[in-house]
Amino acid sequence: MMATKPILDDGRKRWKMKSNQIYIGVIGDGECSEEVARIAYEVGRRIGEGGAVLLCGGRGGVMEAAARGAKSAGGLTVGILPGISREEANSYIDIPIVTGMREARNVIIARSCQVLIAVSGMFGTLSEIALACRFGVPVIGLITWTIDRPGLTHPPIVEAKDPEEAVETAFRMIQKERKCP
Repeated sequence: MMATKPILDDGRKRWKMKSNQIYIGVIGDGECSEEVARIAYEVGRRIGEGGAVLLCGGRGGVMEAAARGAKSAGGLTVGILPGISREEANSYIDIPIVTGMREARNVIIARSCQVLIAVSGMFGTLSEIALACRFGVPVIGLITWTIDRPGLTHPPIVEAKDPEEAVETAFRMIQKERKCP
């Protein structure tokens, strides 16, 4: 995988971004159960191990657990924050992006990643899923929404059975550049 490695020269940690860097979004509830947090952590850890940048909403719940998992594997994390302060970010976010856009930040999240992995989630997560599908960004789901309507040839959310399958599928989709219907 394409690893983003910290560069240490004058004692400060700097990240060298590659032009082919992979960005995987993780979305889900701002508050979640221990089981959902465990799943999100494992998703984040696997993203970090794979060398991808983890992009999320930067706050608590699923976002914090996924960012913590990515950091445990040496990964880089980006949080797209809804408010006007970097202090909103959880302590595992390397790059907090302050938007002041509240839920409208979901557009930035959906546009900025190559694949979204939805872990659980409520209506904010559903809006991110819908935006991703509208923009042609693949969505992988773990214990999250299912979407069906007449005329769909295949579901817009690819269901995964566990974090390993979700992240492996994400990397595979990025390689194939599969688009959401």
